Amino acid sequence: MIHNILRRPQVDDSYLPAKLPPLLRQLYARRGVSSRECELTLSALLRPDNMKNLDKAAAIVADAMEQQLAILIVGDFDADGATSTSVCMLALRMMGATQVNYLIPNRFDYGYGLSPEIVAVAHQQGAQLLITVDNGISSIEGVAAAKALAMQVVITDHHLPGQTVPDADAIVNPNQLGCQFASKSIAGVGVAFYLMSAVRQTLRSRNWFAARDLAEPNLAELLDIVALGTVADVVALDVNNRILVDAGLKRVRAGRSRPGITALLDVAKRNPQRVLAADFGFAVGPRLNAAGRLDEMALGVETLLCEDIHLARRMAAQLDALNAERRELEHEMQQEALQRLSTVQLNDSELPWGIALFQEDWHQGVIGILASRIKERYHRPVIAFADAGDGVIKGSARSIKGLHMRDTLELINSRHPGMIIKFGGHAMAAGLSIPLSAYDAFAEAFDKAVHESLQPEQLTGELLSDGELGADMLTLETALMLRNAGPWGQAFEEPLFDGYFRLLQQRIVGEKHLKMIVETECGSLMLDAIAFNVDLRIWPDATISHVRLAYRLDVNEFRGNQSLQLLVEQIEAC
Repeated sequence: MIHNILRRPQVDDSYLPAKLPPLLRQLYARRGVSSRECELTLSALLRPDNMKNLDKAAAIVADAMEQQLAILIVGDFDADGATSTSVCMLALRMMGATQVNYLIPNRFDYGYGLSPEIVAVAHQQGAQLLITVDNGISSIEGVAAAKALAMQVVITDHHLPGQTVPDADAIVNPNQLGCQFASKSIAGVGVAFYLMSAVRQTLRSRNWFAARDLAEPNLAELLDIVALGTVADVVALDVNNRILVDAGLKRVRAGRSRPGITALLDVAKRNPQRVLAADFGFAVGPRLNAAGRLDEMALGVETLLCEDIHLARRMAAQLDALNAERRELEHEMQQEALQRLSTVQLNDSELPWGIALFQEDWHQGVIGILASRIKERYHRPVIAFADAGDGVIKGSARSIKGLHMRDTLELINSRHPGMIIKFGGHAMAAGLSIPLSAYDAFAEAFDKAVHESLQPEQLTGELLSDGELGADMLTLETALMLRNAGPWGQAFEEPLFDGYFRLLQQRIVGEKHLKMIVETECGSLMLDAIAFNVDLRIWPDATISHVRLAYRLDVNEFRGNQSLQLLVEQIEAC
């Protein structure tokens, strides 16, 4: 799909420090950066005082440590859940906890969250305090089952709550009613990190460390894991999240990352000394996620917990192999989904506004990525379903700007009671289960709800550009400046530029990537450029000599040398 390119307007940037380069000052101003946010320091992190129930939850955990109760961390089976689990495990061990373990539900056997079935497993393992991470806010039945078995429950989560919340001993979730914590976009791993920091403060006030001759741990040592989970969960990078991610990336670049993260970067062929947030999002995160998608997320957690680099490398290789398998599955499923849509893609008026897809042999662990790929292709909200057995199908939903996915599912649920068995999630992503028999009716209800929420122009897609760069700015120095000015990510977009170029050379590399040499219109500068995953029905085309590109500045590294490369998001013949 060719997106409309909209240029961001010029804004007043005079309030930002004059020492910033003019281009960077304007880019920051367009993204709403205040003068205080130009320096990302840990001292500027939001204080925990306004996080509802944080002190209460910390006291419960500290009590359990003093009483030597068996603590069990119950995590989610994605990268945020794995990193949240690892942060809690490592922090509690660093603080002297002797009875702490974790449990990640297998998505195929138990599904998501603290279910009654998982509570039964936890009880069999002797757990006395359950701490959920990246889940729990919708686990009403699971918490009730835990309480009936005399277990305490502390919920840490960041997902949007429903109309009712579980009767836990403490709920820490910035999105719960009455929580004044300003960063509503914090990831599950961020919430877990705040809880562990509060536990350390509580133990300090109780003289825990001095009485046991324990060195008080520096929890900043865990920020590389926090950064990984934050980026991999694609939460909005508000200033608080940017501080967390920036601090974690700095640890990696300084050679102080966890062996597991170092090993995952190595297997993904990323240089730890030059790691970017994008490397966590597109290289490390998918490999970690592959464990939960196709196998057991315990492999991902153990990789992050590992202290031995050699063992970590062996586990990272296993994750890499799982990721390759995941990619192959995803490709097959995407081709099947596109084939199903091919009957209507020639007539946009017939293409549903809200696309629902189901095939009984699709893999539960890959439908989320499939939904994302189809959404990117058609720029419409998508829900992909896979068979979950017993007459139930599970769906993974991805949305576009302007449609709040969880609210849309809430609307369908209110209109059609019983059609949705359960659901939860965010504005841009959600999960749900429905009866297989209700699929056709649900697909119709979903399309209708999307029609009511969106306007036709919202389905065309758009790229927000920071404008055209002059030849004097198309330099390696500019690219390095922008790379170091991040971290860039969700809701804090990496700068995108657009302009017209002469297309001098074009060839396909790596099966479907278009490698180009382009020249500025004034003819003063030739540049390397690459566009990934192009439509091979269109490119290469020797008859096209002029193009409009939407691109990012990329630092290409080869044999120790760095050079400027245009990373092309969109290419149009003109």
